[in-house]
Amino acid sequence: VQLQASGGGLVQAGGSLRLSCAASRTISVSAVMGWYRQVPGKQRELVATVTSGGRTNYDDSVKGRFTISRDNAKNTSYLQMNTLQPDDTAVYYCNVKPPGVRYEYWGQGTQVTVSS
Repeated sequence: VQLQASGGGLVQAGGSLRLSCAASRTISVSAVMGWYRQVPGKQRELVATVTSGGRTNYDDSVKGRFTISRDNAKNTSYLQMNTLQPDDTAVYYCNVKPPGVRYEYWGQGTQVTVSS
């Protein structure tokens, strides 16, 4: 499975962006889909995840500002990012964790830059 992330860009503080992550083929509806981000010199960190049943989990830093969702029919996840702040600047990676296996899939990353 290949994941294609898109939607990143440059935005002013307070603005919004919507990231999308499309899988190249059908993935298990039981898979957990998520978004992570990474800045140079730091480890990749969790932003948000969503289960097939719609249960979501967010890092405290994005709660109330970001919304993760998925469209199982389109094998796509989304990350709506509102009220963006300079600290949100990072490369954002989408992720798919199939159930019952140890491997996972990563997208290629999309740059999000928030100017102050």
